[in-house]
Amino acid sequence: MSSDPQKCSRWGTNMQATLCGKPVGICKQEILQKKNNAVLVDGVILNGPIMDSKAGEKFVEEACKIIMEEVIQKADDVTEKVCEWRAPETLKQILDLEMRDTGESHQKLLQLCRDVIQYSVKTSHPRFFNQLYAGVDYYSLVARFITEALNPSVYTYEVSPVFLLVEEAVIKKMIEFIGWEEGDGIFNPGGSVSNMYAMNLARYKFYPEIKEKGLSGLPRLVLFTSEECHYSMKKAASFLGIGTENVYFVKTDERGKMIPEELEKQVQRARKEGSAPFLVCATAGTTVLGAFDPLDKIADICEKHGLWFHVDASWGGSALISRKHCRLLHGIHRADSVAWNPHKMLLAGIQCCALLVKDNSGLLKKCYSASATYLFQQDKFYDVSYDTGDKSIQCSRRPDAFKFWLTWKALGTTGLEERVNRALALARYLVEEIKKREGFQLLLELLGLHCLRWYRWNTFL
Repeated sequence: MSSDPQKCSRWGTNMQATLCGKPVGICKQEILQKKNNAVLVDGVILNGPIMDSKAGEKFVEEACKIIMEEVIQKADDVTEKVCEWRAPETLKQILDLEMRDTGESHQKLLQLCRDVIQYSVKTSHPRFFNQLYAGVDYYSLVARFITEALNPSVYTYEVSPVFLLVEEAVIKKMIEFIGWEEGDGIFNPGGSVSNMYAMNLARYKFYPEIKEKGLSGLPRLVLFTSEECHYSMKKAASFLGIGTENVYFVKTDERGKMIPEELEKQVQRARKEGSAPFLVCATAGTTVLGAFDPLDKIADICEKHGLWFHVDASWGGSALISRKHCRLLHGIHRADSVAWNPHKMLLAGIQCCALLVKDNSGLLKKCYSASATYLFQQDKFYDVSYDTGDKSIQCSRRPDAFKFWLTWKALGTTGLEERVNRALALARYLVEEIKKREGFQLLLELLGLHCLRWYRWNTFL
């Protein structure tokens, strides 16, 4: 791209950039007059201000006031709307989405902030009912404010010391609740990514040569999951080159739980076809019915056939913290890997998702490491085992564990347990109320907080 704006077709000849809220030319002259040691290279003042810090601080202060008044203080106000719905074309005009050559004034930007809040869905509203997440946790919210302000990237200890230690502590505690004596893990951008990590890790476990030689020398790989599994399993199979036709879906019972006998049949079928079964994915809390697969029986089959056992507990994993409801995940300690999203039932704030692995021999790092020497030098002045970024397919990575950690510190395990118990008690209450309500029919009675469905047979309610 040419350095001369006149020669670039994108730029108009009348475009006038600004610096410090003034036209660039005027601002440059003022800086040069005030600073005898101004460094000018290619028409750019290198030791001048990038922006007016005082004005920036004022903008942040005023924007935070809007957030406090319009989001946080109204979070539990039932008189507010969950959403002020507008059609897409109307909303485009209201928000003025066009990005221009010159910047907008702070007052215009603050009004845009108000508009964004006004027309967004208020997920913390008492009447926002999503099947997987809702509500606000103030401790998690403050944690997000802190991490957004610090803008860290979690890959090496030298650039993110606090957040790497926090992630290690949280993963260790989550592993303890699964029932493993040791393990490994990494926080990822979503349960779908955690499931993909697990699928790839299982494949690497059985065929480590794939990392360097690729797919060409492998047999036809087959994995098994229930008919009620999350759609991310198909996406992962497609993304990893396994193929969606090689995802064998196992029949479920009337409550949405995988039938172990049907899993056994599918494994036998794959072997007779000459395929290579390598992974079984059970679900602890399915998206639609909230079903918990019989993990212990599935683990028996995995052990019998030497298959990697992954549990997608993205939603239901939080029940492990409840002494009353942890029985729903009986047998999860026999899994090789677990996906668990604290941003769902525990309100840790989107996104907060961990992949936990029973193996503690470094399998996760061996599978994903690229050994980038500009980041992961082995002769640093500290214990480089804390440089955990090479266990991730990401380089830049958010400190998502921190918001869960601060919430856990604030509430304690008993407080988190109360959240789980309350969620499932609310589901139980709703079931009983539905049974009493004329005009509704309960189609299926389950334990999950999000899996209740009813049929409205008339229009007068």
